[in-house]
Amino acid sequence: MMERRELLKRSALLALSAGIPALAGIEGCSNSDQKPVESSASPAPSPAPVAADKPSPLTAPPEGKLPVAFVLGKYAEVLDFCGPLEVFTGATTKEGKELFAPFFVAATLDPVTVGGGMKVVPDHSYKTAPTPKLIVIPAMDMIDLPQGMYDWIRTASKTTDLTMSVCNGAFVLAKTGLLSGKSATCHHGGFYRFAGTYPDVHLKRGARFVEDGNLVSAGGISSGIDLALRIVERYVDHDQTLQLADAMEYQGLGWLNPNSNEAYAKMPAFTEEHPLCPVCLQDADRQFNTTYKGKTYYFCSKGEKEYFEKHTEIFDRFLAEDAALITRPTQ
Repeated sequence: MMERRELLKRSALLALSAGIPALAGIEGCSNSDQKPVESSASPAPSPAPVAADKPSPLTAPPEGKLPVAFVLGKYAEVLDFCGPLEVFTGATTKEGKELFAPFFVAATLDPVTVGGGMKVVPDHSYKTAPTPKLIVIPAMDMIDLPQGMYDWIRTASKTTDLTMSVCNGAFVLAKTGLLSGKSATCHHGGFYRFAGTYPDVHLKRGARFVEDGNLVSAGGISSGIDLALRIVERYVDHDQTLQLADAMEYQGLGWLNPNSNEAYAKMPAFTEEHPLCPVCLQDADRQFNTTYKGKTYYFCSKGEKEYFEKHTEIFDRFLAEDAALITRPTQ
């Protein structure tokens, strides 16, 4: 069984020669960019949160049942698709009808082993799937993915309201060519690889989610819940989406602000005391190191070291962007 820490690397086409420390917490990463819930014996009432910007509306038929395709591949990250699935199955039209009709699609109808060893039986193959209005693409093991997946996503996206990637599912979406010339985001541990592999895509670090036409992408793992809520808001309205979030007891506010992943907008400090791999941002192994512009950097694997040495222009670009953020005047 593949651990989710390895999936995050493989879904970003990263080397497998070294393990990565497991991400802390439950199935989704903790959201350091979101406000903690404060406890109080007599909490004062607070005004309802207001979206940072008004999303462009999408049309929902009164009868609902918009078909939503969840694309499954081996070791798909569970929360990447189950988070949005929970949101979409709870959403209703203004008339109280089920807004979405989700289904799973894969290369065949054989059970797909996803994260944690869970097996999911697809409802359709690419040959039998109904025409979707939404597509959800989670992070998955990109080794030996069938060409039919890319072909189906590329063709079906011509008529979707939205095609959505979550976490490093952005690598799958980018490989279809659909993101060429557009903006997107992914898990922060995949930024370096994404920028180097798809230089024609405008990577937005620090974005909780990115909307560019009918292509939308969420950051790491739990960000998919926020993007799904944003999508519901575009179909119905703000108040009804707040009610859905409340019914889920979801306290996250990331769906109200596309740029709320500021914690990941800049690279961390690379120090001798706690060396981090510049490529995947995980703990590094000192045996894999290189000197660049007079400073020694450490990596979690030989493959990450070689990728860094081949794509130092990405590191320079990120450093320049980070410096610009630090010196930007306060509004």
